[in-house]
Amino acid sequence: MARRHSLRFRVAIAFASLGAVLSLLLTAGIWFAAHDVSQRLMDQTLKAELEDYMARRARNPNSLPPNTVGLRGYLVAHDAPRSEIPEPLRGLAVGQHEISIDGIPHRAAVAERDGDRYLILFSEERQKRREQRFLGYLVAGAAIMTLLAAVGGLWLAGRVIAPVTELARSVSAAPAENPPRMAVEGEPDDEIAELAGAFDQYVTRLAAFVARERAFAADASHELRTPLAVIRGAAELLAEDGNLSAAQTARIARIERAATDMSDLLAALLLLAREENAPIEAQCDAAQIARECITRYQPLAASRGTTVALETGEAVRLPVPAAMFAIVVANLVHNAVAHTSNGTVAVTLDSARLSVRDTGIGIRDDEMAQVFRRYHRGPESSGAGIGLSLVKRVCDRHGWHIALDSPPGGGTIATLEFGA
Repeated sequence: MARRHSLRFRVAIAFASLGAVLSLLLTAGIWFAAHDVSQRLMDQTLKAELEDYMARRARNPNSLPPNTVGLRGYLVAHDAPRSEIPEPLRGLAVGQHEISIDGIPHRAAVAERDGDRYLILFSEERQKRREQRFLGYLVAGAAIMTLLAAVGGLWLAGRVIAPVTELARSVSAAPAENPPRMAVEGEPDDEIAELAGAFDQYVTRLAAFVARERAFAADASHELRTPLAVIRGAAELLAEDGNLSAAQTARIARIERAATDMSDLLAALLLLAREENAPIEAQCDAAQIARECITRYQPLAASRGTTVALETGEAVRLPVPAAMFAIVVANLVHNAVAHTSNGTVAVTLDSARLSVRDTGIGIRDDEMAQVFRRYHRGPESSGAGIGLSLVKRVCDRHGWHIALDSPPGGGTIATLEFGA
């Protein structure tokens, strides 16, 4: 997703954009209006000078045409050649024209009376310079107006979203067990008050939901631990009976392993149910947990003709509860054993990573992207589809990275990197 800017910045940008658009429209309108007025004034000046000169010449045939800094007049008698006037003026029809002489723009007015031809030129050079300076002033004014609109937008946005910022600060600083009341009595009945009231209603419902979940977790923990302890105790007593056959002993051991697995799973689920940023101060002996998990699944591996081996060079201690790491190792080893017949499962553990490699049936490419999804079961799986998803949740909780690889030829490699 593209990164979104803050609300204050977006409001300021909106104000600046609006100011820029309005300034440009106003600048363009003023400039075109000024340009049109200057053209009209020049045309009126030419017309007035032309009429004045024709009137003066009617009274005095020897009157000379105007010749000033900006105006220059010409007279072509009916019997005189037009070569006496500049070449661009020779072919002009009666009326007003826009021409260029030696690269300088001019306005020209042409009239005829009694066969004589009258021409008046108005140099636009000075007027063009004035228009350019005026356009520069307009552009500078538009830029200043845009800047002021941006600054005003920032200030106004800060005032407008201040209640929202205060609301967010109150929510983020409030402890989970004591949600704040955001609606304040006596505040104006505006959109912010409506938002605060909606937040209060939602927080109230959320607090009730969290309370129900905590009560359920506490009750489930208490109610499930007791029968599990009874099952494990009964299985231990039965295992001490010397009159049991080998098959009965194996079944009792299986019951005891299932009760132990359920206890570990219950402990891990209760830890995962806690808030993610809740401090958990615990450490575990990772190597010892790995040995216990492998010992637990040795009977299942033996029944499938598979050998399970652990390689660990040094004592590895992880800053996580033992139940968390146990559920990860147990699921990875169980999956490897359950999908391997007459093969090997190699578990390697050091301070940086845990690796579980098997020579089983492997994972198809179309299944690889979904193995960590909850309730996803492969075509060869007989489980409930929560083991690997639970492993992924534990890894995400502690910042670990878990990856599966199934190279050609069968087998799967599960690599868990502990990170920092």
